[in-house]
Amino acid sequence: MFSRIARPTICIATRSLSTSSQNNAKVAVLGASGGIGQPLSLLLKNSPLVGELSLFDIAHTPGVAADLSHIETRAHVTGYMGPDQLDAALKGCNVVVIPAGVPRKPGMTRDDLFNTNATIVATLADAVARNCPEAMICIIANPVNSTIPITSEVMKKYGVYNPNRVFGVTTLDIVRANAFVAELKGLDPARVNVPVIGGHAGKTIIPLISQATPKVEFPADQLSALTARIQDAGTEVVKAKAGAGSATLSMAYAGARFTFSVLDAMNGKDGVVECAYVRSEETECKYFSTPLLLGKHGIEKNLGLGKLSAFEENLVADAIGELKGSIKKGEDFVANMK
Repeated sequence: MFSRIARPTICIATRSLSTSSQNNAKVAVLGASGGIGQPLSLLLKNSPLVGELSLFDIAHTPGVAADLSHIETRAHVTGYMGPDQLDAALKGCNVVVIPAGVPRKPGMTRDDLFNTNATIVATLADAVARNCPEAMICIIANPVNSTIPITSEVMKKYGVYNPNRVFGVTTLDIVRANAFVAELKGLDPARVNVPVIGGHAGKTIIPLISQATPKVEFPADQLSALTARIQDAGTEVVKAKAGAGSATLSMAYAGARFTFSVLDAMNGKDGVVECAYVRSEETECKYFSTPLLLGKHGIEKNLGLGKLSAFEENLVADAIGELKGSIKKGEDFVANMK
C-alpha cells in the first residue's frame, strides 16, 4: 500500500496540461454520464485547477458523482439529473464543457448527428445563457462545425453572446496529429506540436505539418497519406469499435487538455495557446479554427493561419465550401426554432 505521504501524483501534465497553482473554478460537464463525459469528469476531478465540479446528464449522474466524490482530490463533486435540475447545475459556473449528444456509429458522418445533437446543444446553450452567461463555453458535441454557430445564435437571442468565450473543441485533431507525426518520426509525442486549423470534420480538418515543432518533412505521398489519416482518424476509431461507439477516451483527454488551458489562462498564466473553432475574421468563413492566445477573459488574440505551404493552401480552399454550408445549417436551425 502507498502511504499517505508517498502517494504518487497522478496527472496528464507531461504536456503541461495543468499548473500546480490553486484555483477555485467551478466547472460544469453537461453530458457527464456518457462515454466522453465520464472519463472527462475523472480527469477534471484530478486537477488542482478545479474547485467545484458540477455534473449534469439526463440519467445516471448521481452515481457518477458519488463515484468521483470518493477520489482524494480537492474538487467538490455534485451530480444533477434531468431537465428540472439543469439550471441548478449551471449556477455560478466559470467554465461549461458540453460533450452531450449521441455518438457516431459505423457509416455515419458527424453531420448525420445534426438533427439530434442540434436540439440538445441548443437546449443546453439556452440554459447557459440564462444561468451563467459569462462562462467559458467549450463545445465537444458534434457536428462542431454547426454546433458552435448554434450556440452563438442562442446566446445572441439573450443578448449575452461574447465570441471570445465560445469555443469549439478541436483539440483531438491536434492530439492525433502530434501522435501520428511522432510515430512516423520516432519522436516523443509530448514534445511535438502540430497546429490544426479549419473545422472539425473530414476535409475541413487541416493539419499544418509545415508549421510543426520540431520541424519535420515528409515526401508528398506520405504527407498526403498522413493528412488523410488525421482527417479520418475519428472514423478509424468508429470502425475499430464496431458499433460500440466513437472516440471517447482520446476525446476526454483532449477535452481535459483544452479545459485546463482555458483555466490556466483564466488563472493568469501567460503564453497559453490552443487551436479552437471560433468566430473568426481570418477567412471568408464566419467560424474557423486557428491557434489562439488565451487570457483571463477568453480569446486574447487570434494568431491566424500563419504561413501555409501550397499543399495546405489547397486544403483550405477545398474546406471553405463545406464549412460555409455547416455554419449556415447551424444558423438556420436556430432561426427556425419554435
